[in-house]
Amino acid sequence: MNPSENIDKQIAELADWRGKTMGRLRRLINDAGPSLSEDWKWGTAVWTNSGNVVALGAFKDHLKLNFFKGARLSDPRGLFNAGLDAKESRSIDIGESDKIDELALKELIRAAAAANEKKSRPASKK
Repeated sequence: MNPSENIDKQIAELADWRGKTMGRLRRLINDAGPSLSEDWKWGTAVWTNSGNVVALGAFKDHLKLNFFKGARLSDPRGLFNAGLDAKESRSIDIGESDKIDELALKELIRAAAAANEKKSRPASKK
């Protein structure tokens, strides 16, 4: 199976709110980060571009969006609510009744993708 098929399968197997919300978050990530590629690592969905950008995982009672370089991102809307002590990453845990600020999340995804793209470009010579 290719990565997208693995993600499709995971979403389909989540018959509760997590599957529906995971599908919604997947569309949101793909819309916000058209330069990102879907991948399947560590048994979960990961979006990459010049390295890992964001992962979307399903847990028993929540979903987790993990931004691999989240500590480097500005989070003016306070979306990060987990992993705040981690050296590099930051996460957003989403429960069944949590509201998702799609506009703010798209901005965060775009910033994460841009940070990875900037990191991969060679420094210009003067």
